[in-house]
Amino acid sequence: MLKDSYLVGLIGSGIGPSLSPALHEREAGRQGLRCLYRLLDLDTIGVPPEQVGELLRAARLLGFDGLNITHPCKRLVVEHLDALDPRAEALGAVNTVVFEGGRAVGHNTDVTGFATAFARGLPDAPLERVVQLGAGGAGAAVAHATLTLGAERVTVVDALPERAADLAAALNRGFGAGRARAATPDRLPELLAAADGNGGLVHVTPTGMAAHPGLPLPAGLLHPGLWVAEVVYRPLETELLRTARTAGCATLDGGGMAAFQAADAFRLFTGREPDSTRMLADLTELTGGAVGAPQ
Repeated sequence: MLKDSYLVGLIGSGIGPSLSPALHEREAGRQGLRCLYRLLDLDTIGVPPEQVGELLRAARLLGFDGLNITHPCKRLVVEHLDALDPRAEALGAVNTVVFEGGRAVGHNTDVTGFATAFARGLPDAPLERVVQLGAGGAGAAVAHATLTLGAERVTVVDALPERAADLAAALNRGFGAGRARAATPDRLPELLAAADGNGGLVHVTPTGMAAHPGLPLPAGLLHPGLWVAEVVYRPLETELLRTARTAGCATLDGGGMAAFQAADAFRLFTGREPDSTRMLADLTELTGGAVGAPQ
């Protein structure tokens, strides 16, 4: 049943700079709705990620209509839900939970968010060989989106070899044998060299966020034949993107994904159709940058 007032929030670590509250509250206001969006920062409240289920239950009791879920809880939250939509079930990762009919239902809007942002921002990027750095909850969604966009092969690189192997196996089950493979970080030099002119790098780890500054790989591995897509959006210009542009790479920031996944989550929370272009403009204003544009 549609309402005119909503209480939603975000669970994650180091989420103080998040623009999700502003994005949801602004769009709600334009549609004549009242939306209160609260941050439940694990670092601030002193709760470990493994207790995400307790936060979920507390939010439910307090009357929340839904929650966004981010690093490091996108996989951990799954076991605490009553149901998953097909995409979230296939990924084993959730970034949006809706409380409906006495149940907590998990969804994943990262897939559509990244796919829309990439198609808009790097429409002509070659996709023969894609190297993805990061195999966590967001990594599963982004790899799925990249293959859906037509990537011939995605190589998943992660510091935890078993996590990369599990994700590659799941992708091959969903998209066909040979579409994905796993690799360790020491193989990045050869993988990125092989992607020269026919692919690029997708970065899906927390490195570069305000709370985790720095580069996720040696700067010398970037070269003009690569495109580089980022999912971090606070800051909008990460050290990786600055370094990649200096090296001559086409780049895509994480702002587009943030805006489009938020629009899809807004639809799930409220049952109303969001104006995703307007929400992208909001993110551009809030960050003071040209969000989601190739550079």
